Amino acid sequence: MSDSESKVDSGVPEVPVPADDTPEVLNKALSGLSSRWKNWWVRGILTLAMISFFFIIIYMGPMVLMMIVLCVQIKCFHEIITIGYSVYHSYHLPWFRTLSWYFLLCVNYFCYGETVTDYFFTLVQREEPLRILSKYHRFISFALYLTGFCMFVLSLVKKHYRLQFYMFGWTHVTLLMVVTQSHLIIQNLFEGMIWFIVPISCVICNDIMAYMFGFFFGRTPLIKLSPKKTWEGFIGGFFATIVFIFMLSYVMSGIRYFVCPVEFNSDSNSFQVDCEPPELFQLQDYALPSVLESVTGWNTVRLYPFQIHSIALATFASILGPFGGFFASGFKRAFKIKDFASTIPGHGGIMDRFDCQYLMATFVNVYIASFISGPNPSKVIQQLLALRADQQLHIFNSLKAHLMEKGLLPALEEVAA
Repeated sequence: MSDSESKVDSGVPEVPVPADDTPEVLNKALSGLSSRWKNWWVRGILTLAMISFFFIIIYMGPMVLMMIVLCVQIKCFHEIITIGYSVYHSYHLPWFRTLSWYFLLCVNYFCYGETVTDYFFTLVQREEPLRILSKYHRFISFALYLTGFCMFVLSLVKKHYRLQFYMFGWTHVTLLMVVTQSHLIIQNLFEGMIWFIVPISCVICNDIMAYMFGFFFGRTPLIKLSPKKTWEGFIGGFFATIVFIFMLSYVMSGIRYFVCPVEFNSDSNSFQVDCEPPELFQLQDYALPSVLESVTGWNTVRLYPFQIHSIALATFASILGPFGGFFASGFKRAFKIKDFASTIPGHGGIMDRFDCQYLMATFVNVYIASFISGPNPSKVIQQLLALRADQQLHIFNSLKAHLMEKGLLPALEEVAA
């Protein structure tokens, strides 16, 4: 084995530590404070700035939100790939960066192509080039990936075989963690903006409140991977997140803009968020347990069903969501770095802020599929319209026979009459 490979196998790779990117104006304003309180104020100010930016992009609508998700995805991918490049930079691996970005392009083409086919069906069927691309989308995606795979094989150099396969795996794991889960975020968004905003708010609230409880009351270490995390912060963040999300869900459930699915209007060629709110977002009466009834004097309370689901989301974000952060902490410790980058002063890189969000996005997508949504009638109709006339007629006759057998068709005919 060469000396260079021995260095990688036996020692921890060295990654350059980013310089302090705290704005000069903040450094001057906070120069008299201890490092602990300086970091508190820097994090606080930048957190308020990021929350303000979050409100702005929500106001700008779903299309802007999707573009922001794509930009965040690309930046997170860049930060993780840059670490890999910094670790093995001295070996001058052929085509490593080029192939990494090429694979990112391929996976995004596949994911966003699937989204366009599902949610922009009318537009796709109207335009001949889009219809062809949609029909052969998966074959084109596979051909693109296969091209990159062959390029990787052709780039193999005898003395760097092991390192090149390291980085091939590095790139694919990064794609799995970042691109796939950011695609799930966009799918959640199409279910209704509330399924995008509430989960993100769960993680943000838990992160802020865990930090505050830990900062002021933290005494007991939580996990060795992240020494600054404390049990006091973990428990305080959990209860604070439950209360905040329960109230936020009540406010948002009454606003159609947030609860209606995001749909594409082919007539106006724009997104529309308007519908009759489903039962999930309609106030209902719930009987209180006898214990709470004796304390409050109320027999029932009026809540939105979504508020019950929001407790499940907040619980996951508070108890299991932090494990995304612990995973990221272990990754950074493996390479002896404090943050993924220094994009946001006091916070690190974009990946440092989104390590828990990606895990949360997967949970929300699975939760919606398991407990909320059923078959989508509009998608079923889209698929039927794409069939041949004889196939459509066969399905019509089968459906008619089924409805008559169930005794539903006469009732429908009477209503029509």
